[in-house]
Amino acid sequence: MIKHFRKSAHLHGAVQHNDTLYISGHAAHDLTQDMAGQTREICDKLDALLAACNSDKSLLLQARIYVTDMSQKEAMNKVWLDWLDGIDLPTRATIGVSDLGDPRRLIEIATVAAVREA
Repeated sequence: MIKHFRKSAHLHGAVQHNDTLYISGHAAHDLTQDMAGQTREICDKLDALLAACNSDKSLLLQARIYVTDMSQKEAMNKVWLDWLDGIDLPTRATIGVSDLGDPRRLIEIATVAAVREA
């Protein structure tokens, strides 16, 4: 079984295959924010998308976090860990990149999550 969520012309917000949810990279809309603010906005977006897909942050399996400035990683880590409540964390890679499509975009997060059993 495959389900698509939040379809758009160039990607879907998430695709579910059986009990696994593959979530596209998400970035902040308000690019005037610093790393902590952009991370917080993305976490809020993920909360909403996960809820719409019958999942939540406690079911995250993996995260790939792309940042344009690794010197700001600690600001991202603080928001990320506060959001996750620091108990059962997903596997994670933080990857330094030179460009996320706009020089003000500091971070993009792509995740994989389990879906709640019906």
